[in-house]
Amino acid sequence: MLETPLKPAASKLRAADVAYDAIESMIVTLQLKPGSPIVESELVDVTGLGRTPLREALMRMSSNGLIVQLPRRGLIISDIEAAEHMTLIETRRVIERLIATSAARRASPQQREDILASADKMVVAAKQGDLGVYMDADQALDHVIHDACRNPSAVKAVTPLIIKCRRFWYAYQHEGDVEEGARCHMLLAKAIAKGNEEQASKAADSLMDLLETFARKVING
Repeated sequence: MLETPLKPAASKLRAADVAYDAIESMIVTLQLKPGSPIVESELVDVTGLGRTPLREALMRMSSNGLIVQLPRRGLIISDIEAAEHMTLIETRRVIERLIATSAARRASPQQREDILASADKMVVAAKQGDLGVYMDADQALDHVIHDACRNPSAVKAVTPLIIKCRRFWYAYQHEGDVEEGARCHMLLAKAIAKGNEEQASKAADSLMDLLETFARKVING
């Protein structure tokens, strides 16, 4: 008898997650530019989603700093803070090690397959120069690794950092090496799929090394 009242809540949560992913993609790919206002009616039209899940997604993004509320201006997309980006990567590095090792230890057989499949899509997209598919596969890879690690606290902490890193990379992509990024993600995926925690930790570090090198190149001009 408990299942019936739980179904609407589960459906509502899924809709909010879909809304969050949709807005995240728009923020990362600069369709929603830093400093631009949030117009709820436009998001409804673009995403085809209802106001309730969109508002829930916006509240989550506001709480983690992706969206800020200013007096007399309402909600706006947060700026890209290049000067603070190095400390962001420093923080993300610690959490990514935990997530990678936990996923290597706890992932189900199906999740290990899905992790490899997502990483493979990144490699193919990078070789083909298809940035849209690459970014979608990157997001999908994060989702399955986060599910596999079974550590909601770590996932909650790292998610806004990932989105900010992804947006930073997209904004300055002319400075980056997409194929090297795909290679690093594949190394991480293979280590997790094998269940090798030590290799997973090292692969997570290698990915953060790449992001740090990229950030320094951008910041130092």
